[in-house]
Amino acid sequence: MYNPFFSSFMLAIEVQRVIELRLVRLAWGGREGRAEMQSMVTEKVHAAGEAMTTLMLGGSPETVIARYREHVAFNTKRLWATA
Repeated sequence: MYNPFFSSFMLAIEVQRVIELRLVRLAWGGREGRAEMQSMVTEKVHAAGEAMTTLMLGGSPETVIARYREHVAFNTKRLWATA
């Protein structure tokens, strides 16, 4: 059985790690900080567009949450590897 509260709660916990890693990268500044800032904005626009498209085509909020969790997992892995 799917529990939307659990998925939303897990997303909220998982995203905290990405926020931490991104803040460190932004605090370092320089070329890496600027690149992270640019990719952060681009990723957020893409993710919002993807979520909107999914919902407009009849997808469920659960699908949107699952996809956001995939994005968060990818960013965690990417940022952790370079930290």
